Amino acid sequence: MNIKEKQEEIIDEFSMFDDWMQRYEYIIDLGKNLPLIKEEFKTDDNLIKGCQSKVWLKGEKNDDKIVFTADSDAILTKGIIAILIRVFSNQTAAEILDADMDFIDEIGLKEHLSPTRANGLVSMIKNIKMYALAFDAQK
Repeated sequence: MNIKEKQEEIIDEFSMFDDWMQRYEYIIDLGKNLPLIKEEFKTDDNLIKGCQSKVWLKGEKNDDKIVFTADSDAILTKGIIAILIRVFSNQTAAEILDADMDFIDEIGLKEHLSPTRANGLVSMIKNIKMYALAFDAQK
């Protein structure tokens, strides 16, 4: 499934909920199902700067795809990074770099986050794109 298809799937899932409390609960559930990052990757190098909570993100190249793993010490933030990993993991660097982020506005995520969490979301996206840029440069 490509990035756009994954984004559409997430938009459809979020449209099933009537209010933001239900959406928050769904995001938290997604975080609970996030595969755990290896403890050895919970380092300062993998810590995303600009997040209120601690968020670790690790990208590894597997053939021509980038596979992301992540974790957070905050349950809502863990759900947010789970959404981003679902969209961007197992995609090529070029696909990640070309992807637009409109789906975040379409599900209303940014407008329903506190300013510090919204900044963290931007930092998470930036780190994902930085991994893609770094792996793309290795060609």
